[in-house]
Amino acid sequence: MSPCGSLMKLHTKILLGLAAGAIAGVASRAADIAWLQKLLLWIEPVGTAFIQLIMMVVVPLVVASLFVAMASLGQGRRLASLGGRTLAYFLATTAIGSVIGMSVALVARPGAGLDPATRDALAAQFQANAGKAAAAAGSAPGIAQLLLNMIPQNPFGAAARMELLPLIICTIIFGVAASRLPEARRQPLVLFFQGLNDICMLVIRWVMVLSPYAVFALIGATVARFGTDLLQRLLVYCVVVWVAEAVHVFGTLAIAMRMLARLKVTAFFRGVAKALLVAFSTASSNATLPVSIEAAEENLGVPPHVASFVLPLGTSLNLNGAAVYRGVTAIFVAQVYGLSLGLPGYVSVVVASTLALGVGVPGSSLITTLVVLNAIGLGSNAVLGLALVLGVDRLNDMARSTVNVISSLICAAYVGRCDRTDRTNQTDRSDRSEKTRAAAPTSPASLPS
Repeated sequence: MSPCGSLMKLHTKILLGLAAGAIAGVASRAADIAWLQKLLLWIEPVGTAFIQLIMMVVVPLVVASLFVAMASLGQGRRLASLGGRTLAYFLATTAIGSVIGMSVALVARPGAGLDPATRDALAAQFQANAGKAAAAAGSAPGIAQLLLNMIPQNPFGAAARMELLPLIICTIIFGVAASRLPEARRQPLVLFFQGLNDICMLVIRWVMVLSPYAVFALIGATVARFGTDLLQRLLVYCVVVWVAEAVHVFGTLAIAMRMLARLKVTAFFRGVAKALLVAFSTASSNATLPVSIEAAEENLGVPPHVASFVLPLGTSLNLNGAAVYRGVTAIFVAQVYGLSLGLPGYVSVVVASTLALGVGVPGSSLITTLVVLNAIGLGSNAVLGLALVLGVDRLNDMARSTVNVISSLICAAYVGRCDRTDRTNQTDRSDRSEKTRAAAPTSPASLPS
């Protein structure tokens, strides 16, 4: 069987597992089948184990692949080019995502007319968890300390805490330093990390065999736990979030896909389907990272050094889906509490959504969303507003994580295309220089007397 056929077979199994889990969860709630609800909750650790197995590979894969990429670049100019294009794409698409989220919410008005008693009852259910997020946000460092925290004093400690951004920066520094070593001393390091990268990818292929069953367990347990009663009370809000995410994908990101990455929409989604299903079912950009790197290299033709640079960085800096979600949520909560934002409030939402960093794991957007709610002046109602949407956060998290991964994969394809063009132009310039030197007449001073 060809590799493509094997990929499609697994992709189909994952899709079937997702559909079966959703059906089982809905049936358990709609028919009030207690034993089925208990069974779905009982098998949830299968899905959790799948996520942990993938997360086990994330740190060695990020370090190995990124070190090889940096050590192989050889020129600081190429690194600057990669980084500049990547960050420009991240910032632009994230800001646009926030604007789209606010715009859709302003048109749909999901928070207008919500009964205050219903509002307070919903908020009361999840106020304790919202308080925890508020405490975490309250202890968040300022801008200066945030920048300092990106430089890890102990890279191994950052790895143990799954702090990918400091680990990425540390790896880039060591990788660039390795690129300056003589070839004989650099090559053994590169070969070691290449071997580690290959091992990680092999382990991922083994783990992915469990993915259809893990997806069934995760989706089934999610639906069985939350049920349809809570979903009905926040149905409009959820629909607005998903519509805004879809507008961003098939509007902003589809344009970027065609204009920047030069990819056809159908070909792109066919090539990355497995990664997107993993992102949707796990609600984690980090857990999807190994699958995303494989899809980018094998199906989108992204050079390994580009995929290893862009995609790990995207788990912390490229949060398009989260920005769309924050835009919708800010407007929704403001409408619920009768707060008129005005232009300054809208600008605050865009800036806070664009600059808020995440950690690529389920639920991380709650803390950054609270930062956005505080930025628009909700005050004490910010925590209550967060509690209001906390009950359906898992469902929205699946959507925004999927959009995050789509955006990062498009960025990798775009930067990879630019990198290939730069190398081709550099080769052409070198060839022309060689021809020019060869055709230049010999100076009289060099002729024999």
